[in-house]
Amino acid sequence: MKFDLHTHHDRCGHARGTLRDYVEAALAAGLDTIGFSDHSPFFAETEDHHRPWVAMARSQFAGYLAEAASLRAEYRGRIDILLGVESDFFPEHAELYRSVYAGLDLDYVIGSVHVVGESDIFHRDRWTGATEEFLLREKERYCDLVAQSARSGLFDVLGHIDALRGNCPRLEAVDTPAVDRMLRAVADADVVVEVNTSGRTKDCGGWYPADDVLDRARRLGIRMTFGSDAHDPERVGEEHEEVRAHLRGLGYREWYVFERRRPRKVPL
Repeated sequence: MKFDLHTHHDRCGHARGTLRDYVEAALAAGLDTIGFSDHSPFFAETEDHHRPWVAMARSQFAGYLAEAASLRAEYRGRIDILLGVESDFFPEHAELYRSVYAGLDLDYVIGSVHVVGESDIFHRDRWTGATEEFLLREKERYCDLVAQSARSGLFDVLGHIDALRGNCPRLEAVDTPAVDRMLRAVADADVVVEVNTSGRTKDCGGWYPADDVLDRARRLGIRMTFGSDAHDPERVGEEHEEVRAHLRGLGYREWYVFERRRPRKVPL
């Protein structure tokens, strides 16, 4: 089974293409299943469209869900379409987000940490002139947020769990026990983690998580899934088979897709 659970489209303000474009790209790439998982609105903000270059407006959310459901019906028998969302994790707003998602007919929710402190993790200016002490502190703050997101029970999948290094490759070599604390929290919560191939579009190159983190996750029995994190239709399913082979080489024999917030095991 070939699938991709992490895709975006033009409503989020920084991706190209419509939902239909991604379905057609998935068919062309030979996928059996595609998941829609665009960035959820900032539900805690007073503005309807807070940070329009990051996520859709609250007023667009119902249209996103309706269009996704319509496409699922239209393409039934040709490709399975799963309806999900990628949700930022803000500890102070966890209960608000929980109440929103509880009332929706979603197949899965991806939880991702994109903001540490007041700044987006991908902003290159964040790392200008960074000292080793600063890098260590930021990596520990990030790992703690990912651990909190796992324990929150809000999410079915954790997205790009070491994406902090995306535009600061130096962070990969920063050694801290916070990484193992994060992974133990994920294992204890039994949350699925994605192998996300979008790291190749950032300065770090490669996948999230990095090989050493992925190997530690395997030893802890953390379950895996796949997502390209495509922001362009051409990237749908990108490196799916390479990821499959790599996971098998590490000793994995299954990964997971979802239906109505329930994981379903798929042989690798």
